[in-house]
Amino acid sequence: MLPMDVSAAINIPNQATLSEDPELAAVHSHLRLLPRAEQRFARTLRDTIDQLLNGEETGRYDWSTLHKTEKTHAGTLVEIKLQREFRFDDGIDMDYKIAGIEVDCKYSQQFGGWMIPPEARGHLCLLVWANDEESRWSAGLFRVKDEWLNRGNNRDLKLTVKANYRDKIAWLWRDAELPENTLLHMRPSDREAVFSHSSGQARLNELFRRAQRRPIGRNVVRTVAQQKDYMKRVRGNGGSRSALRSEGIVILGDYESHRAIASHLGIDPPREGEFVSVRVARIRERQSSRPVALLDGEYWAVATAKDPVETAPSLPTHKSIT
Repeated sequence: MLPMDVSAAINIPNQATLSEDPELAAVHSHLRLLPRAEQRFARTLRDTIDQLLNGEETGRYDWSTLHKTEKTHAGTLVEIKLQREFRFDDGIDMDYKIAGIEVDCKYSQQFGGWMIPPEARGHLCLLVWANDEESRWSAGLFRVKDEWLNRGNNRDLKLTVKANYRDKIAWLWRDAELPENTLLHMRPSDREAVFSHSSGQARLNELFRRAQRRPIGRNVVRTVAQQKDYMKRVRGNGGSRSALRSEGIVILGDYESHRAIASHLGIDPPREGEFVSVRVARIRERQSSRPVALLDGEYWAVATAKDPVETAPSLPTHKSIT
């Protein structure tokens, strides 16, 4: 669900704010024109949350299980990772210099909870929000003005944006899609089944068996496998691809060829760093109403409950497909 103050014009910036503040407009335009900016922002936020969860070492997948100090550290990590991803220059007084203009960066997992330091008065702030439960994130620019702020009652006198002045935020992306935390959003019974196994390989097999047609990121694989060689556990030659082939399940990766197969099958292709598993069935007649992919010289479609289980075809390992 969207936060209650979201306007109907989601992702449309406040034009009055842009026209009244040339510096804000310049930074807004610069960020919007960065190559693949929305996808890169989303991936950076996904990676930040996953780094804090540290699933490979801890087995955690839920933000609520983080310690208070870890949650507090999230803002610093977002600031650092965004600078690395987009190569923002260092600011003199604020975190960054973007389009030659000083910009501070503030992150909150709670919408509206951005803690703005007194020294940011008069400056621009890049306000970032992400929520793993909702699989959503937002980022916008805000000019810090006293009359738009709640007074801080904490020891360091940090300030927050008054709810009725959040319309002064010029949104870059509003309520955009955060790559899904698959473990968090699985049915509890499926998740329990995954973690019921003692070996990392068996847990991964169960994950790909139960989370079909859903994106599974490498950090999810790390969390489930809890082994340094986690990628080896996905591949053929003894990994999940080999183990599940007899059940008719293929595991598609982010190769161009695998993404093409997913599209031919009518399912969402895996993005960079993702896998998608799906059970397939052989189609005897080419003229099928179901989307099909040509593999091993035969046509295959996404299996239904009525389709018998049969050994899945092998997948191409090269990066293109005809």
